[in-house]
Amino acid sequence: MYNHNPLIEECRKGNSKAQFRLYNQYSKAMYNLAYRMMNNREDAEDILQEAFTECFRRIGSFRFESTFGAWLKAILVNKCINQLKKRKNDLVLSDTFTDDAFNLNENTYTEEDEVVYDTDKIFRGIERLPDGYRTILTLYLLEGYDHSEISRILGISESTSKSQYSRAKEKLRKILSEN
Repeated sequence: MYNHNPLIEECRKGNSKAQFRLYNQYSKAMYNLAYRMMNNREDAEDILQEAFTECFRRIGSFRFESTFGAWLKAILVNKCINQLKKRKNDLVLSDTFTDDAFNLNENTYTEEDEVVYDTDKIFRGIERLPDGYRTILTLYLLEGYDHSEISRILGISESTSKSQYSRAKEKLRKILSEN
């Protein structure tokens, strides 16, 4: 499970070749995540570099309690969220809603609702979502975080995460049906 232990130990010693190897192993996946969250190539590249810089600066605090990839991913996600909060314009996550304002029951989905889209169209649709919706949709649907994890990461309630995810799915359906 922790096959990078010797490489991480070399990084702790300041070995730049070991750092470069870890960077090469993880940079593409981390860039893709940053791009999905930031929706901008330049921002994703900047955040990727910041995440790796922080990772190598703090590598001494890595305790092998999780995989290196999960630890790096947490750093990157936090950097993305902090950058999105700085933007603030589209990242609106509200705790104010009524329970009957929308239905979070996933069992209400029927076969008539099923539409098949190609992957490129879906990703283009996700790119068009407001930052807040795109962030939660990416964390939940693409990265596999559950709503309790998302609530801790973003500092919102679990019900807000669920409602924003539901709204993001609806907005994405509308975007996809426009084309």
